[in-house]
Amino acid sequence: MTANNINSPADYKFPPAGSSPSQEKAWVKPTLIGIASGYLALVLFIPMLNVFYQAFRKGVEPFLSNLTSPEFLHAAQLTLVISLIVVPVNTVFGLCAAWVIGRNKFRGRTLLISILDVPFAISPVVAGLMIVLLYGRVGWFGPWLEAANIKVIFAFPGMVLATAFVTLPFVAREVIPVLEEVGTDQEEAAKTLGANDWQIFWNVTLPSIRWGLLYGVILTNARAMGEFGAVSVVSGNIAKKTQTLPLFVEDAYKQYATQAAFSAAVILGFLGVITLVLKEILERKTSIKEVE
Repeated sequence: MTANNINSPADYKFPPAGSSPSQEKAWVKPTLIGIASGYLALVLFIPMLNVFYQAFRKGVEPFLSNLTSPEFLHAAQLTLVISLIVVPVNTVFGLCAAWVIGRNKFRGRTLLISILDVPFAISPVVAGLMIVLLYGRVGWFGPWLEAANIKVIFAFPGMVLATAFVTLPFVAREVIPVLEEVGTDQEEAAKTLGANDWQIFWNVTLPSIRWGLLYGVILTNARAMGEFGAVSVVSGNIAKKTQTLPLFVEDAYKQYATQAAFSAAVILGFLGVITLVLKEILERKTSIKEVE
């Protein structure tokens, strides 16, 4: 190696005096924040503000009168009843599915998890069509149901089935990672001390997964109250009979009752805000629990 091949300090290019890499890229962070803020404003904030403006532009009294109409009250009541049925059912199913998947290693476990994610993968409209093909008049179970004088499609049972299908994975998907992270040490210790299966679940397992479980329940309830696609296919959207709150919003807007539609949309938005607040609280509780 010759002296000519050895780099000297003069061969290096130093940045100009008074500048640094952080100063040179100081524009990157504000630019990214501006792009994100602009995108959120276009797709979320401006439409949300418009909903509130349209609902209250004629005053508070017309807004409240829209919320006391028979059509709105029936739609809100039907939405609440469906949620009261679907959320407990899917909570029990989610706990059972999470226990089987999170506590056992067996052949076909990955396939079972994939099947559990089917409601996430397909369109809710397709889910509603599947229910029609199964329980409709010319569906697989249609003749039997008709012979028993049981109406599923364009009736309350079909709406419950559609809502249950689209909200199926939430509880299980939130509980499975928690079960896997907690492990089985505490449960095995309780078993060696003589606790039975119910005592182990109630006193050991449930306290460990309670925040994940509540998180899944909140997401299930939010989706149940806001579901539109699957329910619209199986319900027929009949006012004061098979019309939930999201369907009421669409129907009122089509009937040029725009303020009634926006008033109902404000209520749905308010429910969404409550869901976000509860979600944030549970996330903070979960992070505190992990630190402890």
